[in-house]
Amino acid sequence: MSTAQSRHETGGTPPSHPRNPGGTAERAVLVALEFTGQRRKLTAAARLARSSARVADGAVDLDEILGSAGTAAEPEEQAPDLDFEASLAEFEELARSAGAEIAATIIQRRPRPDAATLVGLGKLEEIEGVIASTGADVVLFDHDLSPSQLRNLDNRLPCRVIDRTQLILDIFARHARTREGQLQVELAQLEYQLPRLAGRGKAMSQLGGGIGTRGPGETQLETDRRKINLRIDHVKEQLEAVRRIRRQQRQRREAVPVPVVALVGYTNAGKSTLFNALTSAGALESSRMFATLDPKLRQLQLPSRRKILLSDTVGFIRNLPHTLVTSFRATLEEVERAEILLHVRDASSESLEEQKAQVEKVLAELDIAGKPVIEVLNKIDRVPVAERVVPAGAVAVSGLTGEGLDGLLAAIDRELVVDPLVERRFRVPQAEGAALAALEAGAIVAEKNFEGNLAYFRAVGPASLLNRYRRFHVRGVGADAENS
Repeated sequence: MSTAQSRHETGGTPPSHPRNPGGTAERAVLVALEFTGQRRKLTAAARLARSSARVADGAVDLDEILGSAGTAAEPEEQAPDLDFEASLAEFEELARSAGAEIAATIIQRRPRPDAATLVGLGKLEEIEGVIASTGADVVLFDHDLSPSQLRNLDNRLPCRVIDRTQLILDIFARHARTREGQLQVELAQLEYQLPRLAGRGKAMSQLGGGIGTRGPGETQLETDRRKINLRIDHVKEQLEAVRRIRRQQRQRREAVPVPVVALVGYTNAGKSTLFNALTSAGALESSRMFATLDPKLRQLQLPSRRKILLSDTVGFIRNLPHTLVTSFRATLEEVERAEILLHVRDASSESLEEQKAQVEKVLAELDIAGKPVIEVLNKIDRVPVAERVVPAGAVAVSGLTGEGLDGLLAAIDRELVVDPLVERRFRVPQAEGAALAALEAGAIVAEKNFEGNLAYFRAVGPASLLNRYRRFHVRGVGADAENS
């Protein structure tokens, strides 16, 4: 795993992500926490909501509800937190995606996090014992650690300590292929490192006011912080150059307007498989999380013969680090510019609704929550026919088998308002072969017949194409009567 680099190494370049000399997977101990104090509050709120519904139905008296509200969080009334199991399974998949071999998984339930070590001293001793018995190389926490917690755990445990954000950054670094993607990962890594430089020991100081702390020059901490800040500024300049190139490319595309439709969704929802099924692009398909990091654009023709650009983007995840959202704005610009978002959801997932909420949360953070959205229930082939429930307005598809793809294309056609479909009647001389070919390629042509050297037909297609050949319109007939 790329987290092998010490957190105290802070040169002008990001971690180089070394691998084990033998090339074997690192053995990892996973630590997952469930804070029951928060769960009790949620459980109480859920019970009150259910009781309110019963009041509306007349099944229970309101005074009874209010009288029992204080006891709603008693242990005997709590239901098991099923979401924690889904979160744990997702964390284990994150570890595998980073190249780890899971040696053990430790679960702790406590009312609130320990300020010093997150898990408390008793559980810390248990983790030490598991590390000794399994020979683990790294401990992965399914939680973000504060700089002081990370320092305390690192001092106590005999192997490296990695939190959730650093683990996700490692996976992103593995999958970044383009220069843009690598820059975005580096920026996120540097911004993650910066607040964690402190606390390297008072002996490092040379500018303090006490005995043994006086001396010329800047501290090592200040040197490291300055180097990282300079590198962050440099990476941001390079990313801004990437954005300028993207803007220039977009301006060239907009000269011949082709609307963008972007795939968004939870990680491992099957976006790349669906992207390949629609465009035959040959993009990487993998069950590993965040297999797609660099954006891809491919042209796609709709049933109406209109052309769109379909964009495949990075997947989202619960508790997606804010540094990743900000660092990857260059990648997500296609989502911001898209006319329509295809929210791809894993129809077979047990956390379907929670995943939807997490995606909508990230879209709101990007200020693009108001765009038209088509919900796409992917992997429908994994759901028995008798259990399939498709909400109104959603489209059920399988990127693997191709089921429902025609319906998805038709739904995009209906939703697309840019370059609307119009109907026109044409009279084109057969000598105008280029015009005939363009109209037949870009529009649906019907009722075609010939009189002498003239071709008469009705065409339904994008306004930009049909209006380009307005000199051949037949005025005063059908839809053209309004324009005559």
